[in-house]
Amino acid sequence: MLPTLLSAGGPVVWLLLLLSAVAIAVFVERVLHFHRAQINSAEFLAGVRTVLKRDNVVEALSICDATPGPVARLVKNAILSRERGREGVREALEDTGLQEVPRLEEKLNLIATIAQIAPLLGLLGTALGFIKMFGVMEKEGQFAHAALLTGGVWQALVCTAMGLAVAIPCYVGYNYLVSRVNQIVLDMEKSSNEILNLVTGENGKAANSGQRSTVSN
Repeated sequence: MLPTLLSAGGPVVWLLLLLSAVAIAVFVERVLHFHRAQINSAEFLAGVRTVLKRDNVVEALSICDATPGPVARLVKNAILSRERGREGVREALEDTGLQEVPRLEEKLNLIATIAQIAPLLGLLGTALGFIKMFGVMEKEGQFAHAALLTGGVWQALVCTAMGLAVAIPCYVGYNYLVSRVNQIVLDMEKSSNEILNLVTGENGKAANSGQRSTVSN
């Protein structure tokens, strides 16, 4: 039944199938990327805090290098910028954030675009189906039988359904990915405030003694 419907839908259906395959591939890739990027930031920062309290900056940087995700890169750049003072660390965090957020949002626009154009492509296929049907009616005139018109009707209906079938999951998937991005960005913001206070605040001795720790290691 499915192959019959696909063949009845014409070339637009195959284009929609191609777009759906692209959307699925992007969705899976982004989900895996976010799974790696979203870590337990509280546990990670606790480990970094413990190491910095021992004035072991090298080990803190090693923990950051061994931990995937934007939060670890934020913390690493903050530690590397500790000697620039509070404003210098803040600027380093902002610069890193400006680099990390676009990485998280990468390819999301592709899914959004597919969600937007899929119904339009379905509408195009519908219009082509009706054009085909009316072409048969014009050619056959009063002798046009229903069997001759069903091809155009099938094409119109299949394209409409296919366009909606592609667009709806894409919208759902896009909104889900955006929510994941927002969660990671929120973790980044919380971690930025904590690491800023850690290297320049009441634990600022890590900033002052970091150079001695680096030399001793």
